Amino acid sequence: MPAKSAAQQKAAGVALSAKRGDTPKSKLKGASKSMAASMTETQLEELAATGRKGKPEHVQD
Repeated sequence: MPAKSAAQQKAAGVALSAKRGDTPKSKLKGASKSMAASMTETQLEELAATGRKGKPEHVQD
């Protein structure tokens, strides 16, 4: 599942970093915190690997 916005892609990258142990989980905030808790490493990799070119910064649902 590709990221819908640049913000979602960035949050997934931060959550993936925490999941792998590169970033302390205590530093997570907002979307990245909930992503790290609810998604698998594979799911986070898919979102984080999405390119940002042409994506809006934020998407209203």
